Amino acid sequence: MATTEIVTVQRRRKYHWPEAQLNFWIFIMLVSSAVILGVFAYLTAIQNTLKLGVPWILPYMITISTLCIVFIIILLGLISQRQLLPGIVVLGSFILFVLWLTGLIETSIQLYGPSGAVNSYCGSRPNTEIIDSIQTAVWLANLGICTDFRAAFAFEIVGTIFLLWMMVMAYQVNRDDFD
Repeated sequence: MATTEIVTVQRRRKYHWPEAQLNFWIFIMLVSSAVILGVFAYLTAIQNTLKLGVPWILPYMITISTLCIVFIIILLGLISQRQLLPGIVVLGSFILFVLWLTGLIETSIQLYGPSGAVNSYCGSRPNTEIIDSIQTAVWLANLGICTDFRAAFAFEIVGTIFLLWMMVMAYQVNRDDFD
């Protein structure tokens, strides 16, 4: 009786990521995450120093920016092993996109919202007739907080857009649509 042997050949698909776009995305997302992490950690420290309640958006954005940095470190590990799969990138980018979009919406409400918004305190100037060192220091601290909050908001917009761009780029890599 003759035996037949079945041989299966497994082909491993290679994905070609555009290096310049991927490196640019990683750099921008690292900068955005680091700025947001630093700003919201600083604002949390100020709230704790003044013994005020900490709004939920501050620890939320600290956590989300840390998750984004961890995601990028995982991507860098996969890139170094040449095992970066578009499915992993789409899934991680989508999860982070939803989380960043939630943070962006809440930050915009905190910054430009109806009552007691951060931006409503940003235009106050010290009394020019009586300027002492304490009043000037308070004004400068207030100006710094406003500037930090606006910078975080701007970087949240950039990060959200770049996460959407990464989902599109991973989809194109999966379909081999890059020229």
